[in-house]
Amino acid sequence: MTTLLDVKNVSYSYDGIVNVLADVSFSVDEGAIVGLVGPNGSGKSTLIKNIFDLVRLQSGSLRIGGHRHASSKAKSLGMYLSSNDYLPEFLTAREYISLMGNLFQVDVDHSEGRELFRRYSMEGRYDNLIEDYSHGMRKKTQLVSALLMRRPLTVIDETLNGIDLEALHLSEREFRRMRGEGRSILLCTHDFPVLERLADRIVFLDLGQVVYDAPTQDLIDEHGSVAAMVFDHLGSDER
Repeated sequence: MTTLLDVKNVSYSYDGIVNVLADVSFSVDEGAIVGLVGPNGSGKSTLIKNIFDLVRLQSGSLRIGGHRHASSKAKSLGMYLSSNDYLPEFLTAREYISLMGNLFQVDVDHSEGRELFRRYSMEGRYDNLIEDYSHGMRKKTQLVSALLMRRPLTVIDETLNGIDLEALHLSEREFRRMRGEGRSILLCTHDFPVLERLADRIVFLDLGQVVYDAPTQDLIDEHGSVAAMVFDHLGSDER
């Protein structure tokens, strides 16, 4: 397998004293879905910010498609869906997706965008202002934009929170399609059953360190479930 995202020995501190990330290393292969889990404060969001050069890398290395993470080539390969639903409210979905297409140099097929809106139960809303969208609609608009951009690497940070079950089921099908095309997803979520259904591997962060990095099925075989793996660790005296 070819490595798409390579994280090596990344450490990060906001105050120069306590490491939020401590020597974190893992990789994401092409055509793989990797789950990223951990309790609040484990360093997941800081790690994602480092990957996308939203904070300055302090130590270690990050490469996307073999390119330094801060390079324009690396940034063109990855797309980040954040945990919030902040979107430009003064734009319509069509205008927002056109903007994303310009950023990634993708010739957007808006008929496909309208069809995805229909499948996400938002038919007729593609040309409405985002300010009129509910929280769930904004989350689904983020997902539609990722499905249209279809980057080699998509990082999803709790974006599935707040969408309905039908939309979740559709998203899982589309993520599998992307994996089948050789694209990769780093999926950060507390929805462990979703990871059991989707993720090829799971990286478990706690206190800024990698606790587990193993195939999902191996972790299920050892602990019974992803949730049990997490709670076994969090309840241990060694933590």
